Amino acid sequence: MTGLTLRGLRKAYGSAEVIRGVDLDIEPGEFGVFVGPSGCGKSTLLRMVAGLETITSGDLAIGGRRMNDVDASHRGIAMVFQTYALYPHMTVRENMGFALKFARTPAPEIARRVDEAAEILGLGQLMERRPKDLSGGQRQRVAIGRAIVRKPDVFLFDEPLSNLDAELRVHMRVELARLHRELKATIIYVTHDQVEAMTLADKIVVLRDGRVEQVGAPLTLYDDPDNLFVGGFIGSPRMNAIPATRRGDRLLPEGLGGQSLPLPPLAAPPPEGAPLTLGLRPDIFRKGGTATLALEAEIVEHLGGESLIHARQQGSERTITVISDQARDLSPGARMQVHFDPAAMLVFDSAGRRIR
Repeated sequence: MTGLTLRGLRKAYGSAEVIRGVDLDIEPGEFGVFVGPSGCGKSTLLRMVAGLETITSGDLAIGGRRMNDVDASHRGIAMVFQTYALYPHMTVRENMGFALKFARTPAPEIARRVDEAAEILGLGQLMERRPKDLSGGQRQRVAIGRAIVRKPDVFLFDEPLSNLDAELRVHMRVELARLHRELKATIIYVTHDQVEAMTLADKIVVLRDGRVEQVGAPLTLYDDPDNLFVGGFIGSPRMNAIPATRRGDRLLPEGLGGQSLPLPPLAAPPPEGAPLTLGLRPDIFRKGGTATLALEAEIVEHLGGESLIHARQQGSERTITVISDQARDLSPGARMQVHFDPAAMLVFDSAGRRIR
């Protein structure tokens, strides 16, 4: 297994800098996910690792070897693209073995590697079909198999599930997690879907405007975000973000009809009257606690075992999203009280930095 190191990595197109000094370590065998909104630089960063984009400055190392000027074909990587990029006139077997044939690998070795990959991916019954005879999920598995047979040091995935329907995306997420466990491979995966990031990653790299906002395990980023951007981006449904000010030992949220909340335990409490933003995850209301909000249900989405309630204080314009498993009989317009532990509330300063 091989790790990856980025130090001060930058990419500029003329005067426009799109990657702005990225420092990152992906450990051997780790599943790292680059996530962020469109235009944040995640695909550009992946293409720099792959050797498809030149590096303006900084250092890229794979397995301890500096790769800045090494040709893409010699970096020990294999890339799976969003668009599958299969040869339509070739069978599944021929597609999977093409790169090895091009590299003049002996035919028996090609057959052995292709058969191994087909067994891992459950493609055994499809080997003589052509891409037009396959579903989207099957085509994606063929594209992954084409990468596996090369036995790369690092696998790169560029939004590989974005062309699939919702049900198939869930299935392929499970398949990718299983594949990582079986291969014990180092993987870098790009997505704009934070649910994919949360369910697949050992390490999430949150990017914004070409910079790394925070790196960590999925639940670490969910429970302990460094700033308001990460807190709002990681988590579905999205975190409730409410402007507030401090008054003594209470917090006064805006747009909630004068209701106040207790100041949570903080090592460095904000000064009196300081403008703040409170982060309340929708799921903290399921656990109960001493803090209370009086709300009126506006829209109730019943999802089976739990419900999403979009509620507001009567006469207010601010909506609070609540996850509840006790809302089967709740209807729009119903009055409700929700309770939560003040310690579960996240507090951010006026610049969006976390106050702990």
